[in-house]
Amino acid sequence: MSDIQGTQVVGRVALLMRIVAKAGGTGLSLPGIVRTSGLSRPTVHRLLKALAANGLLDLDEASGRWHLGPELYVMGTVAAGRFAVEHLARPALRRLAEATGESAFLSIRRGEETVCLAREEGSFPVRSFVLYEGVRFPLGVASAGIAILAFLPEAEAEAIIDDDGERTERFGPTHAAGPLRDRLAQTRELGYSVNPGLVVEGSYGLGAAVFDPAGRPAWALSLTGIEPRFRPGRREELGELLLAEAHRLSTAIAAPRP
Repeated sequence: MSDIQGTQVVGRVALLMRIVAKAGGTGLSLPGIVRTSGLSRPTVHRLLKALAANGLLDLDEASGRWHLGPELYVMGTVAAGRFAVEHLARPALRRLAEATGESAFLSIRRGEETVCLAREEGSFPVRSFVLYEGVRFPLGVASAGIAILAFLPEAEAEAIIDDDGERTERFGPTHAAGPLRDRLAQTRELGYSVNPGLVVEGSYGLGAAVFDPAGRPAWALSLTGIEPRFRPGRREELGELLLAEAHRLSTAIAAPRP
């Protein structure tokens, strides 16, 4: 196999695993994976069988749907020792949920997306269900992705902002380059992002970027809830709480650990 062919196979394997991961706990059927990937059915079937043989994917025979496999759990457990941000973030999520009554989340940047890693439910009985563990959004969509994108280097951010075709098709014209630039400018001014029900009507979110030791926005803390809980006045209070916890978490991430 040539280097080019080998790289192509690795890229296709990664694509299929991301597609299955995006489906979350419901899994995805073979036709769904073929449709989403744009690859031929024989190619997808061959790669899925190879991934299943190695424990990276798993087929539920009863439903015919594919899920992430058990070997990924093992790998994730090993990797957690190096990327232990979720462990560091848990106290911040608890404090935010307890202080506000809203649901608090930690998301991580992966390429041009954010992935929700952890959540802590608040005490308020009416909740927003836009975010949950494993859900992915493009950068610039939802409060976490807006907060991260706002503090990326300008050239890197502009390339993502300008590439708005798929983002606009999936999430509507409010996510086109122009309106997104306005939200990013507001985020830089406030320090935190505001998503005023743009993904799901009536579901508000605030986000604050969390920085890695090199000063790059790599994660975000966010709060979500229904619109009446995020009106002016209280929104500013929530934003200040988010910024304080994001700063505390960024400091903890940068601190030397044994």
